[in-house]
Amino acid sequence: MKILGVIPARYASTRFPGKPLIDINGKSMIRRVYEQAQQSTLTEVLVATDDQRILEHVQEFGGQAVMTNSQHQSGTDRCYEAYQLHQKPYDYLINIQGDEPFIKPEQIDRVASCFQKPETQLATLIKKVTTEDELFNVNAPKVVINQAQEALYFSRQPIPYCRNVPNDIWHKQHTYYKHIGIYGYRTNVLEQITQLPPSALELAESLEQLRWLENGYRITTALTEFETIGIDSPEDLLKVQSFL
Repeated sequence: MKILGVIPARYASTRFPGKPLIDINGKSMIRRVYEQAQQSTLTEVLVATDDQRILEHVQEFGGQAVMTNSQHQSGTDRCYEAYQLHQKPYDYLINIQGDEPFIKPEQIDRVASCFQKPETQLATLIKKVTTEDELFNVNAPKVVINQAQEALYFSRQPIPYCRNVPNDIWHKQHTYYKHIGIYGYRTNVLEQITQLPPSALELAESLEQLRWLENGYRITTALTEFETIGIDSPEDLLKVQSFL
C-alpha cells in the first residue's frame, strides 16, 4: 500500500506559540515527529504548515513541507490541502499529530494496517484505560467500539455508565478505551468529510470525529499499548524533558 503521512504544524497556539520549533534535547519538536514517522512503513512523509519559519526549518533538515492556508479549522482540512498541493496519487493518508515527538513508528503502522480490510473508510488508535483519573479526564476522549472494532461513539465522559458500581472501580468492572488522536483516511473519503458542515454532536463534545460518525462514515480502530506524550504547554515541555 502507498500511504502518505502528513504532519499538520501550525505556528500559532494559544497556550504555546511556535511550539513546532521548540528545542527538545537538540532537535525541534517537528523534526522529532518527522523522523519518527520516517521509521514507519509510510511511503512518504510531509509537513503541512502555515508558517514560513516552519517550512524553511523542515527543508533545512531535509524534510518535505508545503505551505497551507492559515484559516483551516482542523488538522483534517490542512491534511487534505497538503495532499492536493503534493500532487501525487495516494489511496490512503495518515494524519500524525505534530505535537507528539515520541510517537512510535509501530503506532503509525497499526493505523495503516486497518486499511488491509477493503471496507475501512477511516482509522484511528485506541488504548485501554487503566486508572480512574484517566477514565474521568475530560481531556482524554473515550470511545466505545462494536464487535467489528469500529467506533460507535466518542465522548469526553466515561461511556458506558456502570450502574450500581462505585466510580473508582468502573475501570475494573468494564473495559474502557481512550482515543489516541492519529487518523487514517481513504483519500476519497478524506475529500468527502472536508465538505461536511460541523454537526450537533461534534459541537456538543468538541470532537471532530463525531461529525464523521453522525454522517454515516465508519471508523475502524486498532489497539495500541503505547502511551502518547503530547506537548500543549510549556509545562508539558518540562515533563517531557524530565522523561528524557
